[in-house]
Parts: sequence; C-alpha cells; structure tokens
Amino acid sequence: MTEENKNQEEVKKEKRTQNKRNHKKEGENQGRKRNRKKTEGSIFKKSNVKIIPLGGLHEIGKNITVFEYEDEMIVVDCGISFPEDDMLGIDLVIPDITYILKNQEKLKGLVITHGHEDHIGGIPYFLKQVNTPIYATRLAAGLISNKLEEHKILRSTEMHIVTQGETIQLGNNFKIEFIRSSHSIPDSVMLAITTPAGTILHTGDFKVDYTPIDGQLMDFTRIAELGKQGIMALMSDSTNSERKGSTMSESSVGEVFDKLFLNCKKRIVVATFASNVHRIQQIVNSAVKYGRKIAVCGRSMINIIETSVELGYIKCPENIFIDIDMIGSYTDEQLVIITTGSQGEPMSALTRMAAGDHRKVKITPNDLIIISATPIPGNEKYVSKVIDDLMQLGAEVVYSALADIHVSGHACQEDQKLILALAKPKYFIPVHGEYRQLRAHSETAQSMGINPDNIFMLTNGRVLEMNEYEAKFTTTVPSGKVLVDGLGVGDVGNIVLRDRQHLAQDGLIIIVLTMDSQTGEVVAGPDVISRGFVYVRESENLMDDVKSVVRHEISLCEERGVRDWATIKSAVKENLRDYLFIKTKRNPMIIPIIMEV
Repeated sequence: MTEENKNQEEVKKEKRTQNKRNHKKEGENQGRKRNRKKTEGSIFKKSNVKIIPLGGLHEIGKNITVFEYEDEMIVVDCGISFPEDDMLGIDLVIPDITYILKNQEKLKGLVITHGHEDHIGGIPYFLKQVNTPIYATRLAAGLISNKLEEHKILRSTEMHIVTQGETIQLGNNFKIEFIRSSHSIPDSVMLAITTPAGTILHTGDFKVDYTPIDGQLMDFTRIAELGKQGIMALMSDSTNSERKGSTMSESSVGEVFDKLFLNCKKRIVVATFASNVHRIQQIVNSAVKYGRKIAVCGRSMINIIETSVELGYIKCPENIFIDIDMIGSYTDEQLVIITTGSQGEPMSALTRMAAGDHRKVKITPNDLIIISATPIPGNEKYVSKVIDDLMQLGAEVVYSALADIHVSGHACQEDQKLILALAKPKYFIPVHGEYRQLRAHSETAQSMGINPDNIFMLTNGRVLEMNEYEAKFTTTVPSGKVLVDGLGVGDVGNIVLRDRQHLAQDGLIIIVLTMDSQTGEVVAGPDVISRGFVYVRESENLMDDVKSVVRHEISLCEERGVRDWATIKSAVKENLRDYLFIKTKRNPMIIPIIMEV
C-alpha cells in the first residue's frame, strides 16, 4: 500500500470516528430535550400550595392559618384576641372562619403549635361549627380539653396527642413534623409542613434559649437538616423583630426571684401571665428553696397550674400549694401568693387587691408585690394605676423598670437570624405581628441574603400560592373579627357597637306619648326619661323645654294632617336633636315611643 493510500484510509477512519461522536452528541442532546420536556410537564402539572391567613397579621392575637393543596386543607392554630377600647361590652374576638365552613369537606385536621390563648382560645367556637380532629402536644391538649369541657363539647371532639419529633400524615398531601421549640410555655413546637409543592417551616411562637427551664433545647439540628434538604418557605414569629440583640434566657429571671426572696420577711405576692408555665416553675423553685407555701389567685391561674402540675410540667413537692382560704394560718414570711393581673386588667385579682376589693387578700405594708411582666402596648396606664394603688396601701412594689423580673418569650433580631441561617428558605413570610413588626422582620431577612422579591408580607384573607419555582398573590377570602358578648357569638356587629359608643358618649333620652288612634290627638304625655344624658331632677327646666319642643312638633304634624307614626317619630327626633345640640352641645340618642288608644 502506497503512502498516499495510507493517508486516504486514515482520513476516512477519522471521518467515521467524528461521525460517531456527532451522532452520540446528537442523541445526548435529544435525550436532554426529552428530559427537559418531561420535567417541564411535571412542573406544569404540579399544583400550588395555598397559604391563607385568617388572623394574626397586622394584629397581635387571633392566630389562624389555612394551608390548602388541591382538594385537601389543614388549619394551624385557632386563637382569640382581646377587645379594643372601643369594643364596649365585648368579651372576646375570634376569627371569621367563613372560608373554612364553605370548604369543610376538604379539612383534614386542626394542628396546634402551643397552648397560649392567642393560639387555642378560639377552638371551642371553631368546633361548634366544624367537626375536625385536633393534633396537639400534651400540655396544649390538656388546656384545650379544659376549654372544651367548659363548653360541653369535649366528648364529641377527636383529640390526638403528639410528641415533639413525631411526624403525622394528614390526607394524601400533608405530612407534618412537630419540631421541639422554645417559648414561655412547655411543649411548644415548630411545624415542618411537607406538601407535593414543597416544605413550609412554620415557627409558631419561639425564642432561642440555650438554658431552658425544662432542659428541652430547641432542635436546631433538625431545622438545619431540613434546611439542607430544602425549605421552600419559612413563616416566622415577628413579635420582637424591632428589638436588636438576643432575648434573655428565662432562667435569668429565677436568679432575680432568688435575690428578692432571700432574707425577705414580708409576704410575697407575684403577678404574672397565667400561661407562662416556666415563670410559675421558677416562682415555685424559689418558694421551695426559702420554705414558703404557695396560694393561687385568679381562675385562669388556678386552671393552668392545676393542669400543669397534673401533667408533670410544673415539678413541686406535694404539699407546697395551699388553698387561698388557708393563708390566715401562716405568717407573712411563710407565704407566696401567685396571682393574675400583671396587665392591670380591671377585674383581675391584683387590681381588686390594689383597690381593696379582694375578698380573700388584703394588701398591707408588710407585702412585697412583684409584677413579673412588662405592660403590653396600650396597658401602660392600667399597670401604672395598679402600682400607684398598691404603693398607697404601703406595699413595696417591684416591677420591670426596677428589676429584670421579666424576659420575653419571643425571639429578637439575632435569634431570628439564626433560624433564617439554619432554614435557608427560598421564600420568607413574616407572621405573628403588626405591620411594623412584619416590616422589620422582612428587613432582617434581606440582611441575611433573602431576595426581596421572595419576601411576602401577608394580610388576613389574602391568598398566597406557591411552588418551588414561583410564588404569587392570587385571590382574597372572607376574614375579619367575630365578636363574642356573653353567650352571643357574632350577633354584635358594627351597628350595635356604634350604638353602644353613642350611648357611652352622650346618653339616652326616651320620649313617651299616648295618642288617640282615631283623631291623632295626644291624650297623655309627653313624658321624658333620661339615662346618661342629664340628671332629670337637676334639669327640670331643660326637661320642660324638651316637652314643649315635642308638643310643638306634634301640633305641626296635626296641622299638616300627618297621621303616620313613623313620620311623626322622625320629625320629633330631628327637631329635638337640633334643639338639644344648640342648648347643650351634646347629641344623645333619642327614642320616641308612641302608644295608641
């Protein structure tokens, strides 16, 4: 074979090799295209998970959130909030669950993060309308059971007690893991909610406490593991998001209690939140250490302490607690009284003690009062009034401005950063707070590298839909406040509240007339009844003038031939309102009553 033939053969061989390479590359490219189309098809088919808050946003309290995927949904928490100053006569505020009622066939369960009122207080009202199983840790389940017993619906409720670290399956689309957390009440959990669209970590209420009272450290390892696996969205507690630094450990309060108890010869009265079980444990510890018996005041405090002792969440000697009626059998230095009223609530035990109205406890100069709480915004004037009243009775009062006898149960900025660093979410959703707190938390998230486009500021009723590739706001659903007044739920609305405010501000005048149904003549009256407007006996001239205005208006109606009672009432109201405003610069509610004979 000549040299030329050899060269030609090598060129042909090289071409065959190159053709094989090209063919293989083309096959690989086509395979990638097929896989991409397959993946795109699966993305397209995968539904979004919907996050629907019905309470707890732009407000403190009333926490409730719906998670929905296709034809299934779960609800996380169902709390109450307390009435605002202008909600006269209202006892509680609960969330509007109209959306859940319309879709209750989808509901697979109610999942609880912890046992505070703003997360469990609305459950009895919820279960009276929707029948669904409850999933809660042991202490939260015990506190919920007490409420259901009061409402006489415990027997008809399906209650499942879960443990920290446990995972449950609800329906086909929701897997929920209960992750051990830290808060001011034991058995608090974060929720890892896994759906086909991705995993959502809901922190519930939390703080980072490296020396917790019960020794149960938050499960940082599990949060980090989930972060490595991929958390689609983090929903995080924003209560203290405006505060820099870290939240102090609850155990630091115990050291302050010990110092106050040491060498104290006075009777000690401690006011704190009934739901702060860890705080109560530390009061118990100091009482045991210094040989004091404990009496308890306040219905909510008694209920929570009894439940916590029974379930083993408050550890104490058997004979440490005594009945409040037995305090006369002990000297002052042998006693501690734990009471409600740390917020100066008008009907609370501490407020009644300060006013001298408590039937069992009389405050004396030999009392040391410890208010182990900071005033919730809006309650400052009530707390100040109680402190003043106690001091006027001669008691020594220690409160948050004088000693570190309170720490928060919520995370500050550095603690929030830790959870963000461990979770590494794609989307961030600040929850549990007013707008300024949600805003501050979103800024913290941005400082941790979260893309501002991936931070969503929710509002109650606004639906957020997401999967691992995108998130967007879509529709809105009904949400709002349902007012509880005595046994009435939702029957007091804006109109009734407006009337109550009107009555509270200006009072009431009732005009009573008796008229002949045939002739339209006044046969008796007008009589004037005043409540909250003026004292009739001291305003006889004004009352006579009111009667004259009413008679004049009736005579005008007679001259015009008006016989319709509604028209006569309307004319009397309008003219009398104008007259009273000119005379008194007040605008009382006017109710004319016309009886016929």
